[in-house]
Amino acid sequence: MDLILWRHAEAHEAADGEDDMSRSLTPRGERQAARIAHWLERQLPEGTRIICSPARRTEQTAMALGRKYKLSAALAPQSSAEMLLATAQWPQSKNAVLVIGHQPILGEAIAQLLEFQKQECAVKKGAVWWLRSRSRLETNQTVLVTVQTPEML
Repeated sequence: MDLILWRHAEAHEAADGEDDMSRSLTPRGERQAARIAHWLERQLPEGTRIICSPARRTEQTAMALGRKYKLSAALAPQSSAEMLLATAQWPQSKNAVLVIGHQPILGEAIAQLLEFQKQECAVKKGAVWWLRSRSRLETNQTVLVTVQTPEML
């Protein structure tokens, strides 16, 4: 199974009294999302399932890809790595899954899957981490396929 984790692009800071879920992308964030979406369009396997946090900034990031996606409250900012992995059906899903979400949840999931010493790793805004589950010598392994940031493309 391929699990592609995409952190939302740069978003405006919350104004006084503004709900965190309603924050939108900055113009720079829109460009970041478009750049990564263009790369993903050429890379995503046929039948990739796309799941997105219900926050406005993540949905705007998803819209840059121009494909159908599902919103999931399990990917909201106050969620957990365990909820993310369960929602993505890791590692049992038959199809690749693209998750568009937030820090620190994405970094926690990456750290868990790659068995990092720390419980979290940094994920830049707009970046994609592509992980793959495979079986070797009767043990399950997680392989890091690639990391892409908008600045690299």
